[in-house]
Amino acid sequence: MKLTISRKLLLGYLFMALLTVLASAYAVNSLQTLSGSAYTITQHHFVLLESSKKLMDILLAQESAEKKYLILKDPALEQIFWQRSREFQEELTRVRELRLDRKTKTAVDEMDALQKHLRELFAEEVFKVQNGQNEEAQSLSDTMGRTAIDDLAVKLRGMQKTMDRAINDEMKQFARQSRAAVHMTLTLGIFSLVLGIALALIITRNISKPLQQLQRATRLIAEGNLDHKIEARRDDEIGALAKSFAYMTNRLKMLEALNLDASPLTGLPGNLAIEFKIEQLLAKGETFSLCQVDLDNFKPFADKYGYAWGSEVIKEVAQILQGYIKDAQLRDLFLGHIGGDDYVLIGKPGQVADVCKRLVADFSDRILGFYEPQDAQNGYFIGRNRQGTIQKFPLITVTAAIVTDDGSRFKNPLEMARLVAELKEEAKRMTGSNYVTEEDIEKWKKVQEQNGQNQPEPVER
Repeated sequence: MKLTISRKLLLGYLFMALLTVLASAYAVNSLQTLSGSAYTITQHHFVLLESSKKLMDILLAQESAEKKYLILKDPALEQIFWQRSREFQEELTRVRELRLDRKTKTAVDEMDALQKHLRELFAEEVFKVQNGQNEEAQSLSDTMGRTAIDDLAVKLRGMQKTMDRAINDEMKQFARQSRAAVHMTLTLGIFSLVLGIALALIITRNISKPLQQLQRATRLIAEGNLDHKIEARRDDEIGALAKSFAYMTNRLKMLEALNLDASPLTGLPGNLAIEFKIEQLLAKGETFSLCQVDLDNFKPFADKYGYAWGSEVIKEVAQILQGYIKDAQLRDLFLGHIGGDDYVLIGKPGQVADVCKRLVADFSDRILGFYEPQDAQNGYFIGRNRQGTIQKFPLITVTAAIVTDDGSRFKNPLEMARLVAELKEEAKRMTGSNYVTEEDIEKWKKVQEQNGQNQPEPVER
């Protein structure tokens, strides 16, 4: 899986979210622990402590009612004792409803038994008082009754002390847990913050550094340094951008080379563009035609009329060809300028042939305007040949040679260009303006051999 920028950001966010969840989970767990401790203190220890104090108060009230009854023999005091006994039992019942440990439960059972024994003793004391046995009742209260009350008081004070220690221990543990929770939460928070900042810096640097490199490369390329190398060793969007940028740079280098190679006179693509176009078509395996267009008798014309006027003729031929292409809307037809008076047409065979046919038909009329009236009327002009001898030269004509291939005959543009140049030289031996194909040259050669002619005549089309 490619780590794109969006995936890197998503992983960073997920990692931060994981740290946040862990910190939150720890905080919640700590709060639950503290809440459990607080519940134990408030709903158990404090309740038991308050209950033990209440039971102690009830026990003291029972003792007071008993002593007063033995002295006053008042039935109302007897009822107070029994009321306090019921209250004692009800409070013990509430205590039993709590979650008691084994030791506390045993103590509650023992207090219940002692309270039951105390009631039995008081009932016996009441019976003796009612039968006039006051001394025996007082003796029973002072001995067995006192022992039962003391045992109950000891049990209750023991419960109070146990609950006091338990509350104290729980509060200390609560404080320790609170400090630990605060420290750990702060530690996780700081760790998450630091790690988040570090992760953000890493991701930011991972994104910003290559962008800065691309920005610098853009500036260098804008300044004309097209040889600047751009590293693209990434699998994310920036890597794809860098690769596209490198491809664009190579294209700019090629376009710059093609632009520098273009003819300054006609503005048409030059040799590099022509060669590149032929290579493309040969590689595709599509059938196409390569045509070389050349002006005949151009050099003696330029010698007589001057190269400035000869340049106007060269520009005129380029404009003629461009006009044909524009009129027929032949967008795929390539027109190049090799140099001097040589042009190249590359495209579909039928399109190339049509343009050549129109050029040959129109050229003689279009070129007359570049001659002096007398030369145009004579159909020739007087000039010097290469040896410096004065002679008559025909007016400028045009020769076009066409070679067609589908990528199966020629290995490279050079071979194809060499053949079309050979055909052009053969065709230049013909009179007037002409365009020829390989088949035309073969036919003319056979006719020449049969007739023994040195100069073939044009074949009618």
